[in-house]
Amino acid sequence: MIPKSFEYFEPKTLSEVVGFLKKHKENAKVLAGGHSLIPMMKLRLAAPQYIINLEPLRKSLSYIKVGGKSIRIGALVRHAEIEHSQILKRELPILPAAAEWIGDMQVRNMGTIGGSVAHSDPASDWPVVMLSLNAVFTLYSGKKRKVPASKFFIGPFTTAIKPYEVLTEIEIPRLPKRHGWSWKKFERKAGDFATVNVATLILPKDGHIGSASIAVGSVHYRPYRVTEGERLLKGAKPDLELVERVAESAASMAEPTSDLRGSAEYKRHVTKVFVKRSLIEAIERANLNLR
Repeated sequence: MIPKSFEYFEPKTLSEVVGFLKKHKENAKVLAGGHSLIPMMKLRLAAPQYIINLEPLRKSLSYIKVGGKSIRIGALVRHAEIEHSQILKRELPILPAAAEWIGDMQVRNMGTIGGSVAHSDPASDWPVVMLSLNAVFTLYSGKKRKVPASKFFIGPFTTAIKPYEVLTEIEIPRLPKRHGWSWKKFERKAGDFATVNVATLILPKDGHIGSASIAVGSVHYRPYRVTEGERLLKGAKPDLELVERVAESAASMAEPTSDLRGSAEYKRHVTKVFVKRSLIEAIERANLNLR
């Protein structure tokens, strides 16, 4: 299908972008990479009157920087840049691993991390990863506002971004070199949205699990943390019985809907299976003995 007609702008500064958004409010949409917004426009699921392309700002909003206690990623960094980043492969390998699973090569070469998280599709990948990493999003409206991932994803295609704000940066706390991680995604075919996706982080301490972070997506109206499971893991020595209990906890939190990717019952089962696999892999990468 062909999108409805719209007016197109290419502002040269963030202040211009904010000015357009304040003027046109809900009638305007920001274009970061186009692989979320444009398909919706072609299907007439979105029909903005004004499109504001951020491409002229790429130089200032496309970067990966490591310093102090955090990793900072500009909103216009493309998926492929994350996938091939040597800095991230060394510092936070879960990010390149997740990027590799996003769409196909064309999508990864054009789509941006900022556009993906701002779109907040319940079945997309970055929201799950960002939630597991306790990421913080910087929103600009003439002044900066920081929102943690736990409060950023409100619901399907809905975030904490206000109509006059622009997502400019994602800040992620640096992890110790010795940590376990896992990214698992189950999809019907290569490049598809997930039936379920799971991001797991394990920080070891004295042969035990010091802390754990498990985020699940695609089986709820927004990504969620497996809070009860994380509580069970904290300070524990990992064993298969514990892993099973955590996986069951994750599945009990799921609220999937039946669709072409399977029934709700099937999705709950798959959630349990993939949380279990993800947790085992993260524990092994943390060099902990799994009994």
